[in-house]
Amino acid sequence: MAVFTEVPYDEAAAFLRRVGLGNLRAMAVCSGGIENTNYFVDTDRGEYVLTLFERLAWEQLPFYLHLMQHLAGRGLPVPKPAPDAEGRILHRLKGKPATVVGRLRGRCELSPDARHCGAVGDMLARMHLAGKDYAPHQPNLRGLPWWTETVPALLPYVRKDQCKLLLDELDFQTKVAASPGYAALPRGPVHADLFRDNVMFEGGCLSGVLDFYFAGCDTFLFDIGVCLNDWCVDLGNGRIDAVRRAAFLNAYQSVRPFVAEEQRLLPALERAAALRFWISRLWDCHIPREAAVLKVHDPSHFERVLRQRVSDAAGAGIFYLPERTLGQPRP
Repeated sequence: MAVFTEVPYDEAAAFLRRVGLGNLRAMAVCSGGIENTNYFVDTDRGEYVLTLFERLAWEQLPFYLHLMQHLAGRGLPVPKPAPDAEGRILHRLKGKPATVVGRLRGRCELSPDARHCGAVGDMLARMHLAGKDYAPHQPNLRGLPWWTETVPALLPYVRKDQCKLLLDELDFQTKVAASPGYAALPRGPVHADLFRDNVMFEGGCLSGVLDFYFAGCDTFLFDIGVCLNDWCVDLGNGRIDAVRRAAFLNAYQSVRPFVAEEQRLLPALERAAALRFWISRLWDCHIPREAAVLKVHDPSHFERVLRQRVSDAAGAGIFYLPERTLGQPRP
């Protein structure tokens, strides 16, 4: 968990009264998350999550908050920002941008089976369709430009073999992103961080999707790759669990079928998703920010996932050349 900005109880109470959410009854640090400061806050009007944003700028935040409002308005179980009397959902607390959202019920499932994976696949497809008419646009801020900028800063901290893998994969992803097939991929607002600890289940049913603060406009296939690399892998070795993977993909495609380019480029975007999270975890491990409480995720997990996805692609004869299509066997 992370606490970058400590908020005294009395200050939180005054803030919640000012926003119009009643009198504070209880307050506790949220476990999990390394980007923002989060507190569970219970008032006489309900249960909420208070978030102070540590990296995102004030100008960027309306995209995320209004996306959550948009999806909630489409009936999806996402946290809905609480407006004040003037309808504002973005505020300031301790000199930081802040918001309060309704707290969802349920628990995270950290050892998912095929049923859980199918529920996530179905939900992700419905989120993608529901977001297609969301007008604001903001790129995925942890996409290829960020990888290109960040990898050089990480090279002094990694082994020679890791350096080679980072540079080779960055080159591969740069070529994929420049291909006509990639340009044809369906895209729109994506969650981009839909890990096991960002989904809630209650009574065997998916009850909530959390943490939209890495969302952005990107290919839907990147979002799918993020999910497959977390929900459908063995955490010990990074290998895909075929049963869970099939459950996720079948459920997703029953709501939004893949186009041909998605079928071909799925292995490449799974690699892209693994690279993105390996880079960010290396960054947090080697170039961390100061925090009152900070637990950094182990970077080696997504190194294993990336190496496994590269190995899977090589074993299947999946490669990339500009003059050919991804997925063709070697001549």
